Amino acid sequence: MAALVRWLMIVALASFAMANAVSAQTGGGAKVAVPSGVSYERIDHWDAARLNSILSDDAPAFFGVHVASAPAQNGVTLYRVTYPSVIPERGNRPTVATGLLAVPDTGGTVFPTLSYQHGTVYGKDEVPSFPDKSAETRLALAVFGGQGYIVIGADYFGMGPSSEPEGYVVKASQSQAPFDMLLASRAVLDHLGVSSAKLFLGGWSQGGFVTMALLEKLEASGVPVAAAATASAPVDGFALISGALDFPRKTDAPWLTTIVILSAFSFENYYGVPGLAHSIINDAAYEASRKLYEREAVAVADIPTDLRKLVRPDYFDPQFFAASAYGRLLAEKTHAYRWVVRTPVRNYYGEADEAIPTDLGRLAMTYQHAIGAGNTAVEAISTGQTSHRGTYATAAPLWKAWFDGR
Repeated sequence: MAALVRWLMIVALASFAMANAVSAQTGGGAKVAVPSGVSYERIDHWDAARLNSILSDDAPAFFGVHVASAPAQNGVTLYRVTYPSVIPERGNRPTVATGLLAVPDTGGTVFPTLSYQHGTVYGKDEVPSFPDKSAETRLALAVFGGQGYIVIGADYFGMGPSSEPEGYVVKASQSQAPFDMLLASRAVLDHLGVSSAKLFLGGWSQGGFVTMALLEKLEASGVPVAAAATASAPVDGFALISGALDFPRKTDAPWLTTIVILSAFSFENYYGVPGLAHSIINDAAYEASRKLYEREAVAVADIPTDLRKLVRPDYFDPQFFAASAYGRLLAEKTHAYRWVVRTPVRNYYGEADEAIPTDLGRLAMTYQHAIGAGNTAVEAISTGQTSHRGTYATAAPLWKAWFDGR
């Protein structure tokens, strides 16, 4: 509920906040054009002291746990990258996307790279290219950027400055954005005289799903990935929503209703199913839900935190849900583990996670182990009794320790 309230406070001043964020973070840096329609602008420089304050103060306050990371040894220069991409679900219609590129200030020219995929956010600018607005991005910068990693992070379509509708858990688009961000960042790095030694992937929550989807796309495209790691990854959207509807837990987060809202409207827009969201959402909650998705001002009390007040009664029948357009899209389009994974993967999960059940956190490993004698490329690792936020803050330093050895 706290996350939902926070979003509603942000959205009430959305236009003002977005304008100020752009002004504050451009730092007066002019856009520089590089090949293939890519441009970049310097938005800030964070020294090691600032990165260490994130580790010691900022992150523990936001995530609720101590971050067991080595201190930052260097600062990072931050760039916002603007690049061309396409929307696969809309016939590869061209679009323009943005993302963050952070380069260590060690004086070196070759670094390992982390591509970080962000989680669910309610403010349009709580994305990597506005790092002051994104606690999870700041943590990735402190843990990885401060230890000599290039860090890149795409703003998904519809987020940041994008004029598209949000494509929440729309698999092909959400993997396309970071895929093209990788290509764009290489063009910028070439211009800066910097190169990447190895590519690693990481993501939390929704970003864990996107990380696995991106890995699938990169493997299919022959792009080598040294290793990938996630925290609290919902690798099967159907299992997540079906569980909330059919087998709710007493510990389920009240903000799970927003996942239904964001995915329902996103599927309507990206898969071209007119009226889909209204077929799922009760009449009394529809307008407030639309406003939430569109990032319009909406009263806190108008957003249900009880799924039965949000979702029409028929959807609580498992057979109806599975046969519905929404259920079929979830089943067909939101799995990110059903291929023979070749890259070493670690999926971290929390045993007190209010959003991702333990067995869902282990699902990718279970599936891979069920293939014949077992594919051992994917490993699921518990972070103990950690919440949804705590799982990421606990796992991120563990990702880095593992990546460093590869």
